[in-house]
Amino acid sequence: MTLQSDIEDLWNRYDDGLTAADATADDYDTLEAFLTALEAGEVRAAEKRDGSWEANAWVKQGILLNFGLRDIETHTYGGVDYHDVLPLRDTSDLPGRGSRNTPDGTVIRRGAYVGGDAIMMSPAFVNVGAYVGDGTLVDSCDTVGSCAQIGEDVKLGANTLIGGVLEPVEGAPVVVEDGVSLGAGCRVTSGFVVGENSVVGENTLLTPRIPVYDLVEEEVVYGHLPPERRAFVRYVESSVSDHELFEGGAYKPAVVATDIEETTLEATEREDALRSN
Repeated sequence: MTLQSDIEDLWNRYDDGLTAADATADDYDTLEAFLTALEAGEVRAAEKRDGSWEANAWVKQGILLNFGLRDIETHTYGGVDYHDVLPLRDTSDLPGRGSRNTPDGTVIRRGAYVGGDAIMMSPAFVNVGAYVGDGTLVDSCDTVGSCAQIGEDVKLGANTLIGGVLEPVEGAPVVVEDGVSLGAGCRVTSGFVVGENSVVGENTLLTPRIPVYDLVEEEVVYGHLPPERRAFVRYVESSVSDHELFEGGAYKPAVVATDIEETTLEATEREDALRSN
């Protein structure tokens, strides 16, 4: 038996009505081994296969089982009681790998992976199933949601939100690939993929519902920012722009992506590119 088959078997029993009262000591050993494997980076909620990110459904099942088969317990953090089914992650392994988490509010939940030479600035929160790669900075007031996959040498600017995608189990989580820099206040949600070595301007919202005007390939894409792009927010006319309740027109957000090597782009070129789509 493998950890995956053990989790899948336990999931099937849970789906058939298994409760915490019925679970055995071996079942809880399986759940503990699963969380330990997540924290060691041995299993991940999603992986890149043939160029595309795919969710590992059994890993998400394992996370959900830890919620469904555990009771709420009282834990203490920073002298304050909190109540949860999982304790916080033991971070004693971080110094040996050159990683650090600053005091007064840095919260890393059980089942989260933090790579080597990483920095967690307070107050930041990394949720269960999340993966934070080597050399990555999670800045103050950042949230890394459940199952989010953050690559190596990534910079998450202060007050950045990386959304969590735990259900459905088949749904790919948010992915921020290697070498990405997200400006302060960015939000990445709903399984959006930020391509490697991209730079995203502050306060940019990246979600599959908002179009990305890729000026490099001259196309509009949804759900991902291609690699090697510099991205920022623009506002384009909405379909209700001519409504009588909106004086001067109504607008909706869009994202414009240019070549990472391109330092400037004439405003007229930007407008032409937007209006042509």
